[in-house]
Amino acid sequence: MSKALELRGIEKVYKRGEPGEVAVLRGAELVLEAGEVVALVAPSGAGKSTLLHIAGLLDTPDAGQVLIGGQDVTGESDRRRTVVRRDDLGFVYQFHHLLPEFTAIENVVLPQLANGVSAKEANQRAEELLGHMGLGGRMTHRPAALSGGEQQRVAIARALANGPRVLLADEPTGNLDPATSDRVFAALMELVRTTGLAALIATHNPDLAGKMDRVVTLRDGLLV
Repeated sequence: MSKALELRGIEKVYKRGEPGEVAVLRGAELVLEAGEVVALVAPSGAGKSTLLHIAGLLDTPDAGQVLIGGQDVTGESDRRRTVVRRDDLGFVYQFHHLLPEFTAIENVVLPQLANGVSAKEANQRAEELLGHMGLGGRMTHRPAALSGGEQQRVAIARALANGPRVLLADEPTGNLDPATSDRVFAALMELVRTTGLAALIATHNPDLAGKMDRVVTLRDGLLV
């Protein structure tokens, strides 16, 4: 397998008045292989979101390197980092953040159009992804007409629309009831396995974490 995401010696320090600096990450290391699904577990305030933001090129570390597909992108320009985020990274959050005025399929088509894909190809890809997520009959519904689980499945399809190398998910089922959470997670896992991308999924749910390939815990600024 090839390395989809690699974090080397990631450090991040915040200045928060008294007592001064707070070291959130102290040399965190992680290798995520293509086709691998890894659970990220951490207590509140341990730096989970900071780690995901750095891995997703939304924040920069004070020290260390972020490699996507073997390429060091840590010191790249904002423009280059934007391109890497668009082409190689997919994001899913606890709340779906769908565009309310657009239908499910339009929400999945739009990122592809922004990436230069033709309307025909974008629609075919969107239909395929939504079909995989069990939403074949709900494609023309706007978010307000979808259940919470359906909205989150659309958000997952949108995150995978441009064929990313890495999926980063922050509590993707944290806002759902247990039964719906299980269904959404099962659909997510099936899509990840089908596409062969790598996924780093933050969760507080030990049952979900146990269904992934391995679990890493963020503790005292390090991944163990």
